[in-house]
Amino acid sequence: MKTIMTEKMNKQLLKAQQAEVDAVLMYKGLSEVVNIESMKEVFLQLAKDEGKHAAIIRKLTGEVLMPKETKKNLVKLIYKVFGLKSVLKLISNGEFSAAENYVSLVAHFPEIEEIRLDEIRHGEIIKKCVTDL
Repeated sequence: MKTIMTEKMNKQLLKAQQAEVDAVLMYKGLSEVVNIESMKEVFLQLAKDEGKHAAIIRKLTGEVLMPKETKKNLVKLIYKVFGLKSVLKLISNGEFSAAENYVSLVAHFPEIEEIRLDEIRHGEIIKKCVTDL
């Protein structure tokens, strides 16, 4: 049975889609400023995953959203002022929070479960990067 899209669901999906599109820029931006080659590769892979997430959600919303540079610029600023460990902790928490935000959508849109699980995996990857520093 196909889910009827409510206005609330559509708003949640659009917000999530924007976050995913913005995360692509954020991770690409981090890959440009980090000096550790292995982390550059991690960030580029995460950017690719976030782009895939945005595409999955775009199929549900039918909207093409443009990325906003706010998150990228903020993360780069935090990196310069407070260092990589602070940025990684912030991003890890954000990934786990994103996973929680997807829980209510999974029952209506099963394809969101893949994204939710990826966000948890991303949080764990970033957490490991913190301990590897």
